[in-house]
Amino acid sequence: MLEVTPMAAEVINELTSQTEATNDDVGLRFALAADHDSQAALELSLSEAVDGDEVVAAPAGAKVIMEPAAAQYLDDKVLDVRQDDEGNPAFAIARQDLES
Repeated sequence: MLEVTPMAAEVINELTSQTEATNDDVGLRFALAADHDSQAALELSLSEAVDGDEVVAAPAGAKVIMEPAAAQYLDDKVLDVRQDDEGNPAFAIARQDLES
């Protein structure tokens, strides 16, 4: 299952608090989409879950919503946040550490 770091959850909460939605069902939604080279690409949006989506409750109440194909792709991943070259937060996805 996708793991969400506390920093990523904080950024998700900041983003969802800026939406015009009046309920707590909005989260960061991942969907797989084919790009021009027929390779899979992740699309991000702020929205509510739809039928078939998997929802991960992250720290601090943040929600990560994944359509089924994205959920399968992200199953062994970690969602984190890094700063881009300009100091802005950017989501980063990495493989989970398999060592226990």
